[in-house]
Amino acid sequence: MIKKILIIGFVWPEPQSSAAGSRMMQLIETFKSANYNIVFASACAKTEHAFNLESIGVSQVKIELNHSSFDEFIKVLAPDVVLFDRFMVEEQFGWRVAKHCPNALRVLDTEDLHFLRKGRHQALKDKVHFNKVYLFNDTAKREIASIYRSDLSLIISEAEMEILMQDFNIDESLLLYLPFMLDKLSEDKITSIPKFKERRHFISIGNFLHAPNYDAFLFLKEAIWPLIRAELPLTELHIHGAYVQQKAKQLHDEKQGFLIKGFAEDLNWVMQQSKVCLAPLRFGAGLKGKLVDAMQNGTPCILTTIAAEGMFGTIKPNGFVEDTPENIADKAIELYNNEKLWFENQQNGFKIINVRFNKTEHQEKFLDVILETTKQLHDKRQHNFIGQMLQHHTMQSTKYMGKWIEEKNKII
Repeated sequence: MIKKILIIGFVWPEPQSSAAGSRMMQLIETFKSANYNIVFASACAKTEHAFNLESIGVSQVKIELNHSSFDEFIKVLAPDVVLFDRFMVEEQFGWRVAKHCPNALRVLDTEDLHFLRKGRHQALKDKVHFNKVYLFNDTAKREIASIYRSDLSLIISEAEMEILMQDFNIDESLLLYLPFMLDKLSEDKITSIPKFKERRHFISIGNFLHAPNYDAFLFLKEAIWPLIRAELPLTELHIHGAYVQQKAKQLHDEKQGFLIKGFAEDLNWVMQQSKVCLAPLRFGAGLKGKLVDAMQNGTPCILTTIAAEGMFGTIKPNGFVEDTPENIADKAIELYNNEKLWFENQQNGFKIINVRFNKTEHQEKFLDVILETTKQLHDKRQHNFIGQMLQHHTMQSTKYMGKWIEEKNKII
C-alpha cells in the first residue's frame, strides 16, 4: 500500500535561494525514494524562485491560515505522515492535524533552532558574549513546546542536538540528527573542477532577507574587506544572493572592488570561478548551505566559529576558522596566495561532503526511524507526557484563537 505524506511548508521551496529550500528538496527526494505519495501545501504566496514541485510528481495545494477549510482537506487526504516545516507551521496546523488525523505521524523539521539564532543575534546587539540568559528566550519556549508536541523532530546539527538534550533535557527519542543529504562527489567531478590558477577574486553568498547574511556582508564591508583590499588591491569581492534590498545595494563600491552581484542563475559556475569564499557570520544557527556550495565546487573558505558550527566533525575544515577582522583578513590573503595550502583545504572540503553528508547513509537512517516510530507511535506518545499535556492545552488555546480569527475575517 502506497503511503501518503503531507508536507506543510512555511514557504514554497526555493533551492536556488536558500539552504532551507535545498533542505526541503532533500527531504522530498528522500520520501520519493521510498515511493510515498507526496502533497506539499503552504499558505505562503509563491515567488518567482519557487521550485515547480509538480514537475517531479509532487502535488501542490494552497491552504489558508486560521480557516476550517484545512480541516476538511486533511480529513479527505488522510495522510500517514505530516511534516511541519518549522515550528511556526506546527503551531498553526498541528492541533488541526492531531484532531482530524490522530494516527498520522507528526514530524517537525526545525531547519535550525530559531531560538538559538535569535538569542545570538540579541547578544550581538547587546555587545556581550552569548550565554544561557539569551538561550532561554520566549522563542525557545514556543519552539521547545513544538518539539514536545511532535512525534519526531529533525535536527540538522550535532551542536543543536547537544543543546536540546543538555540545556533543555529533551529525551533523545524525540530527536533525530539529520544533516544535509548530498550526492557523493565522484573523482570525475572533482578533477573537472577549475584549479587554483584558473580562478580569481573572492566570493560571499547568502539570501539578503536572512538577517545573519546581511550582517555578515556589512561586517565584510566595514571591517574585513578594507584589510584584504589593502594587500590585494586588484582583487574583488563578489556578493551573490537572492532578494537584494536597497540597503544592500548601497554597499556596492566599484572603486573598492566590493560588488553586490545579486541572484546568481548558476551558483555553481560563479563559485567555481572564485578562489576563496568568505563567510564571516556573527550569529545564526543550523548548518550553512553556503559552505556546502563552496565545498561542492572546490572553493576553500574563511569562516567564523558560528559558520563552522556542526559542519566538520573530526575532519579538518576546508579553510580557516577565525573570528576577528584582522585574523580573517590575514588567513584570506594567505589562502588566496598559497596554491599548496589552497589545494589541501579544497581536498578537505571534498572529504567533508562525501563523509559527513553522505545522502545514502542519512536517507536510509531517516526512513528506518520513520518506519520504527510509526510502529511504536502509541507507546511513544504514552511515554511523552509533556507532549500530551502541551498538545491538550495548545489544542484548546490555539483552537479558539483560530476560530476567533476565522470569524473576525468573515466580518472584515
